[in-house]
Amino acid sequence: MKGVKSKAGADSKLGVRKKATETKKAKKVVKDPNKPKRPPNAFFVFMEEFRKTYKEKHPNNKSVAAVSKAGGDAWKKLSDAEKAPYRAKAEKRKAEYQKNMDAYNRKQAGDAEEEESDKSKSEVHDDDKDDDGSEEEEEDD
Repeated sequence: MKGVKSKAGADSKLGVRKKATETKKAKKVVKDPNKPKRPPNAFFVFMEEFRKTYKEKHPNNKSVAAVSKAGGDAWKKLSDAEKAPYRAKAEKRKAEYQKNMDAYNRKQAGDAEEEESDKSKSEVHDDDKDDDGSEEEEEDD
């Protein structure tokens, strides 16, 4: 019969696809909600302000793409002197972020050391036992 595929071939393809999606889910990294967010660069600082003014001038425009395109064009037209305040704000936010990240990393290191020290306290090492678990007897000569 022409045009009829066997079910075995379809099932094997589906099985492969399922495995591929399962591995993607397994690789997904859970983000720490307490970790500080990265600061915006100068362009995004500019866009925060630009969006407000653009929405005031164009209240009926709901398109994010149009706002972004207009913001990009406006940023390109700005001179370096006009971009300077946005760069200064971005640098200030970056310094604050760096300070927060240092505090976050110190806290993470402290938590990791605390876990490690608790684990080592609970473990008992017995020097009288071999690797196989039998006790050694000392021989006196």
